[in-house]
Amino acid sequence: MSEIAALFPLLLTLFSAQLLQALPQTYLQSTKHHGSEMEPQFTEKYFSQTLDHFNFNSMGNATFSQRYLITDKYWKKGDGPIFFYTGNEGNIWEFALNSGFITELAAQQRALVIFAEHRYYGKSLPFGNDSFNIPQVSLLTVEQALADYAIMITELKQQLAATDCPVIVFGGSYGGMLSVYMRLKYPNVVAGALAASAPILSTAGMGDSRQFFRDVTADFENIDPGCRDAVRGAFSQLKHLAEHQEYSRIQAEFSLCKPPSSPQDIHQLNGMLRNAFTLMAMLDYPYSTHFMGNMPANPVKVACETMMTGSDLLANLRNTAGIVYNATGVLTCFDMYSLYLDCADPTGCGLGFDSMAWDYQACTEIDLCYESNNVTDMFPPMSFTEKARELYCSKRWAVIPRPDWLKTQFWGDALSTASNIIFSNGDLDPWANGGVRKSLSSSLIAVNISGGAHHLDLRGSNDADPESVITARKMEADLISQWVKMERTRLQQSL
Repeated sequence: MSEIAALFPLLLTLFSAQLLQALPQTYLQSTKHHGSEMEPQFTEKYFSQTLDHFNFNSMGNATFSQRYLITDKYWKKGDGPIFFYTGNEGNIWEFALNSGFITELAAQQRALVIFAEHRYYGKSLPFGNDSFNIPQVSLLTVEQALADYAIMITELKQQLAATDCPVIVFGGSYGGMLSVYMRLKYPNVVAGALAASAPILSTAGMGDSRQFFRDVTADFENIDPGCRDAVRGAFSQLKHLAEHQEYSRIQAEFSLCKPPSSPQDIHQLNGMLRNAFTLMAMLDYPYSTHFMGNMPANPVKVACETMMTGSDLLANLRNTAGIVYNATGVLTCFDMYSLYLDCADPTGCGLGFDSMAWDYQACTEIDLCYESNNVTDMFPPMSFTEKARELYCSKRWAVIPRPDWLKTQFWGDALSTASNIIFSNGDLDPWANGGVRKSLSSSLIAVNISGGAHHLDLRGSNDADPESVITARKMEADLISQWVKMERTRLQQSL
């Protein structure tokens, strides 16, 4: 997901991962998209965070350094609201530099902005390079992450003389899920939540396991049904070659660094290729982006044009995958085991330490049993059942998943008694139908964005934005302003 995934959501190219690790402690994004405002300067800081919030014996009062980014450029000190991004499955700079709406809104509403990094991601590794050993990894849970954010907010408010400043949480994908959960679990700490592209239902094991890859397919089908047919035809040809063990031919057709030699290799290749379409569907923005890799403007349209260039479907499929995996054109061959990791998330776990963290979460609380079947979608049949998840996770992490835990712990679809949450989704986003698409009350508002990809509304304003996202951001801004005023009133009455 990994947004959710990551959230959520999940692939970083090796190049972009190295680039992000090299960022200095203060960074000014100087790029300017079609007249949009420049990002303000964030300062990188570290917070001394409790290792285990729920077991007093296991770690005592041990702490770790949790990274966060902060800017008070627009803040009316001690009075303006606090906009707090609940970091998800990756380096926090990646999200801060691709969520310009939050700082635009901060300029309007004179807010302090904080982007907090999720434990076990980026540089917030509780046990350094040993963080993914067993049992050290066991402190990676949704509940621990939420407690981190609640403690960080509370203590930073004290340090900054901001105890009366209303807090609004923001998040995209898995980060959006965390924003919802913060409002459910810590309404005493946060006054409202904007949850963009937050698949809180499907990741709790609710809904149709076929939905995700069906909706990925629909994005390409809506460009041209012939595009869907070309993709399906290419995978059919690949299957035929694999069945006849024409491995050298497959290596040549897909420019693989090594020839496949087993059904497992073919499964890996299918997963890598399917993941390329997943990412293009998620990141189908109307302008080029450098978020989770490098994407051209309208990548789904570009992919369909590539898939329908001439009659060589295998070459077309290779070139289409290259939009994702070889955007810079520097690769001379594809190493399918380093470009894509097969894991407990069929939509992709990313690479490096972040992929290990997300794999563990997908093996414990986050339920991502999605399948492709070549009937409701254009991809090879690749099932991932609860039984398969249990077998994988038991072997990989020595854990047995709890399929219903998120639904039990964070309410599932029984959200009607909650308040002050915006659930925004774009209709191009395959995660959208795993989230809340209809308003549940006057303060549980669903915002549906026509022509919107994965949390498009969190991105900074751009001249290429569809009118729908401009309208959505205005509605979100108005609601957040109301929540801030309501919280101010509540705080004043409690004095």
